Amino acid sequence: MKTLDVEAVQAFVLVADLNSFTRAAEAMGSTQSAISLKIKRLESGLGRRLLERTPRLVRLSAEGTAFLASARQLVAAHQSALGSFAVERRRLVVGISHHIVGADLAQVLKRMNASDPALVIELHIDTSRVMLDAFEGGALDAAIVLRHDAHRRDGEALLEEDFGWMAAPDFNHPPGEPLRLATQAQPCSVRAMAIGALDAAGIPWQEVFVGGGIATIGAAISAGLAIAALVPRVAPAGCLDLGPRLGLPRLPRREVLLYSSLTDARARGALRALGAAFRANAG
Repeated sequence: MKTLDVEAVQAFVLVADLNSFTRAAEAMGSTQSAISLKIKRLESGLGRRLLERTPRLVRLSAEGTAFLASARQLVAAHQSALGSFAVERRRLVVGISHHIVGADLAQVLKRMNASDPALVIELHIDTSRVMLDAFEGGALDAAIVLRHDAHRRDGEALLEEDFGWMAAPDFNHPPGEPLRLATQAQPCSVRAMAIGALDAAGIPWQEVFVGGGIATIGAAISAGLAIAALVPRVAPAGCLDLGPRLGLPRLPRREVLLYSSLTDARARGALRALGAAFRANAG
């Protein structure tokens, strides 16, 4: 092959990073079949099989692993070349609910930067209610939040998050005593969800820690003070879902929504990359 199709190489990098043809297609604003065709042509031109495909799994082949670093460099150089003519850097102000921000935030930001290295990202993290109010007030270009109003049907559904009763492995809950909870201060829809589930199951509880964010709640459960309703991937490393062991009620899944009024192609492309990264990390 004398020349490489940069879009095909970009598609390969996205599939490698997101472990999914579907997520890569979302990030590029394309279709799964189009992404698959691009990569097949790339493999044909290189005379190498880059990806191993099964109905349930996509992974790099040995030759794909060897090609990935160079592929990243090519895509980065291409993006840099395009950015040479940019008149001004585009600022994108995004708010995200702290209930869905975990250690994988670095990977999410990496994907956004790869989609547009000249993009200036201003990130705000707070409760879903605060982020949605800020978006509606014009302070944010986009907001990614948990659905907290069953009657409100707008927003783009990105995924559904599972919640678990997360605690340190050695968390001690003596039989007959109220369950020790770490929660957010009111009003918090996740707090209401948790105590509603316990009340419905007839399980006594008491708040022993009220946090000012997920990081503080994570510290409380890591210290063994309490148990908390959290998305497992957001919980601190080493914490487990002790719900089944303690006989706690199953928590409902919560829908994650993207709100944005942006229409320009550049911003929409960055938001597609953001949404695809969230779906991939949650999966």
